[in-house]
Amino acid sequence: MEAPIPGKAAIGIEVPNRNKTSVYLRSLIESKEYKAVSSNIPFALGKDIAGKNIIASIDKMPHLLIAGATGSGKSVCINSLIMSILFKGKPDEVKLILVDPKVVELSVYNGLPHLLIPVVTDPRKAANALNWAVSEMTNRYKVFAANSVRDIQTYNEKMLRENGEKMPQIVIIIDELADLMMVASTEVEEYITRIAQLARACGIHLVIATQRPSVDVITGVIKANIPSRIAFAVSSHIDSRTILDTGGAEKLLGKGDMLYHPMGLPKPVRIQGTFISDDEIKRVVESIKEQQIEIKTGKQNEIIEEIEKAQVQDEDADEFLEQAIEMVVQDGQASASYIQRKFKVGYSRAARIIDQLEERGIVGGHEGSKPRKVLITKEELDEMRGN
Repeated sequence: MEAPIPGKAAIGIEVPNRNKTSVYLRSLIESKEYKAVSSNIPFALGKDIAGKNIIASIDKMPHLLIAGATGSGKSVCINSLIMSILFKGKPDEVKLILVDPKVVELSVYNGLPHLLIPVVTDPRKAANALNWAVSEMTNRYKVFAANSVRDIQTYNEKMLRENGEKMPQIVIIIDELADLMMVASTEVEEYITRIAQLARACGIHLVIATQRPSVDVITGVIKANIPSRIAFAVSSHIDSRTILDTGGAEKLLGKGDMLYHPMGLPKPVRIQGTFISDDEIKRVVESIKEQQIEIKTGKQNEIIEEIEKAQVQDEDADEFLEQAIEMVVQDGQASASYIQRKFKVGYSRAARIIDQLEERGIVGGHEGSKPRKVLITKEELDEMRGN
């Protein structure tokens, strides 16, 4: 119910059409509204109830939360978002980090020159990718300070005048937040909060989707820092309030029917979301790959290495680990029984310490009853520690 209808002294009641009309992404990408958007990261959302094309800009959002039950159109919405960016942003202007714990949803985009790293499917690595984004954000602000600029737009304008290297905008898209929260909720919440609070001016944007809009997934802290929201059909009024802070999403019809509440609007707008088929996505991705745009693999490998390294360091290191590294390198031998004798610990803890030494490349693999081979010297250890 619309009370009152804007510009009229009347109350309106929305009645669903008997025959649905699909809104195809192509029609919006070919529209004058899409072409008029100056942003490199636009989002062709769909059409409102009056049939008007709705095109948003991610850098004005500046972060987006998408939620809805299974089959409501959430995954199609994410694909439409990625496609909207691919048609506008060049690979040197826009970079994507795609997190897909479901494995199958976003794998089609692997190999695109726009990707900073291949699609992340491991939730633990996803937490480390977010950690990398926090570090990148900090580094960008240091660069801005050194160049006496306040945001990415001013910095890129300065680089254009000085023939320097421009800084790309980064869009991080997480397809299922619930899977990440199950694995590392504290870290994920902390990284998302830091990015959402501070990353806008340095050109890093978050798009987070979930099919479980409960308070343990969309926590109060995450919600408070992500101002723009999209709600697809949900099962209850409570879920609708969790996403939008108001009811209404429980009455949506599914299949792309959404309530869009951008930052700055007093209430949500009802939109029929765009549709793009899997076949169309494949054709667009193949077409971009065929253009053979050079991918800077050096930078990509550097980021992957940082994420992998963080994964090893993030695991619960034993309090005796540093001492164990010293002793093992000094004595040139390593076994669970040796660790037991030296630190007076049980066998299972000693075996865990040996596993952690192997992960860090200090000792070699298991060789039956023989002690583990120590792979580094005292000099190499000092070098690793920067002594």
